[in-house]
Amino acid sequence: MDASDLKGLYAEVRKGMDGQLEHVRRELAGVRTGRASVAILDAVHVEAYGAHVPLNQVASLSIPEPTLIVAQPFDPSLMSAIEKAIRSSSLGLNPTNDGKVVRIPIPALTEERRKELSKLVHRYAEEGRNGVRQVRREANDRLKKLFKDHKISEDDERRGLDEVQKITDQHIGVIDDVQKKKDADLLGK
Repeated sequence: MDASDLKGLYAEVRKGMDGQLEHVRRELAGVRTGRASVAILDAVHVEAYGAHVPLNQVASLSIPEPTLIVAQPFDPSLMSAIEKAIRSSSLGLNPTNDGKVVRIPIPALTEERRKELSKLVHRYAEEGRNGVRQVRREANDRLKKLFKDHKISEDDERRGLDEVQKITDQHIGVIDDVQKKKDADLLGK
């Protein structure tokens, strides 16, 4: 076991933690802040052609104004299915169609709803931090086993643990920043 093997371990740790960070970013993109964002519709699936299809695969989505999303179906016969899928989602949106496009007004959030969504943001961020810590725990266990099996020296183990902790701190810092930014968008701070 040499330094290049440890570099491989660090690369695995970074990859695992990057995956956790990406998951948090995706989850937070789906949290509505009162401003229109097509990402909030990512979870909406439309009953089309005998299957449940993501909305963005049956319509082009655009944001002509800060509080409006417009869905233009590729197939006009799906207009009512798109409207129904959005209405039945848990987003609390009330779409309308004019025969050409589906207009999805984004209502202003009440203070109570903002606080609920803020709690959700904190939960997603905490889940991400826990995921990062799990990756750290697994890496540390591998380092300790390598030392115990005499495949690396005590110095290599200590350096490895320090490096894994540094990578962990960086990723948790990024999750904290993403959470703060989303909270600022939500609560207007």
